[in-house]
Amino acid sequence: MTSVEFLFDFGSPNAYLAHRVIPAIEARTGARFRYVPILLGGIFKATHNRSPMEAFGDIPAKIAFMEVETGRFLARHAITDFKMNPHFPVNTLGLMRGAIAAEREGCFSHYVDVIFHNMWSEPRKLDDPAVVRAVLEENDFDAQRLLAGAQAPEIKAALIANTDAAVARGAFGSPTFFVGAEMFFGKDQLRDVQEAILGGERTFTPT
Repeated sequence: MTSVEFLFDFGSPNAYLAHRVIPAIEARTGARFRYVPILLGGIFKATHNRSPMEAFGDIPAKIAFMEVETGRFLARHAITDFKMNPHFPVNTLGLMRGAIAAEREGCFSHYVDVIFHNMWSEPRKLDDPAVVRAVLEENDFDAQRLLAGAQAPEIKAALIANTDAAVARGAFGSPTFFVGAEMFFGKDQLRDVQEAILGGERTFTPT
């Protein structure tokens, strides 16, 4: 089956919403998404991109429409527990290094679920090390081991490598998806992602 990748950063609310929808796509298609931790700030810096709130902050109509669009997405997928994090934007460097460490420790899926939940369903200030430690301990992780592992040079290098590779492939934000070599950006392209997995025709193919 064609490989399917999900490039994510916990600081992106749209990545979280994509994460909530991915299981249904997997069930419908039989595909399994490979989650790839990247550092969104690093991608923004490399591509001269900015977050939507920065880019459109002085365009009230655009910000208002983004809220409407998010509401439609939530309703469509029956997501009732999404909340904007009052501490947004959150520095996610430690969290993303933690994701790499969790991969190495064999607790990646649980870590992703827990961190996303505590970022966007029961929002907490996850750039506070004490808060992160508490969240990990509350959810049965070996917090000391995981937090120490996240500081290892090879973990830091792996996150940089993931981020650099994403930029080299054309990524400029999160959520980004790759179905084989074909890139899709944004939670609203999940339908196209599903069609690509199933081999459905789309109206445009890059040359």
